[in-house]
Amino acid sequence: MGVSTSSPEKGISVVTVDFPPVNALPVHGWYALADAVRAAGRDPEVRCVVLTAEGRGFNAGVDIKEIQARGQRALLGANSGCAEAFAAVYECEVPVLAAVQGFCLGGGIGLVGNADAIVASEDATFGLPELDRGALGAATHLARLVPQHLMRTLYYTSRTASAAELHAHGSVWRVVPRAELRGAALELAREIAAKDGRLLRLAKAAINGIDPVDVRRSYRFEQGFTFEAAVSGVADRVRSTFGKDVPE
Repeated sequence: MGVSTSSPEKGISVVTVDFPPVNALPVHGWYALADAVRAAGRDPEVRCVVLTAEGRGFNAGVDIKEIQARGQRALLGANSGCAEAFAAVYECEVPVLAAVQGFCLGGGIGLVGNADAIVASEDATFGLPELDRGALGAATHLARLVPQHLMRTLYYTSRTASAAELHAHGSVWRVVPRAELRGAALELAREIAAKDGRLLRLAKAAINGIDPVDVRRSYRFEQGFTFEAAVSGVADRVRSTFGKDVPE
């Protein structure tokens, strides 16, 4: 349980998240993930990082029960932890490939939206149920996965999009049966890792430098409204109904 790092092949580092039952990360989990991704990117022998998760789903976002139990202290911690984890993926010195199975919700969108490439299983679904959770945020990252008007519709309705739909929009590289997900992710990572390591790092910095949106600043702007929802009481009112539709 937690965050672990392995090196299955030369030049490839796999960062795996495992927080049963649904990979809803507590505050310390987001920081641990950020540390693991940054450490992998700093390793001069690593040319590609693969971000994976154990269990039925890739990520169910923040641990709402922790926020309910600890209040604003946990909310602030989750805000900062998510910001660090999302930034770690985006700012990683080498390309980051997300291998997504099952549900990818809330904070999961922040991770994959900031990744360089995505491989998904056929049962993968992507969405932001934030309005059903008394929160806001990660529209910045959903907008990197789908067109603007679809992003808004998904955000306002809390609906999800399938891996096949995202593949059609060009944000998912490949969709495979779940049993083939790890192999497909490593296949793409292997192709990337075959390039010159120094040139890959320059390419990552160059591509980030021409990005039209400052993802860190944009996400922090969104988080201000998350906190406003909390202090106004609307977040607690919505969260009081939370639980019935959480994946088991």
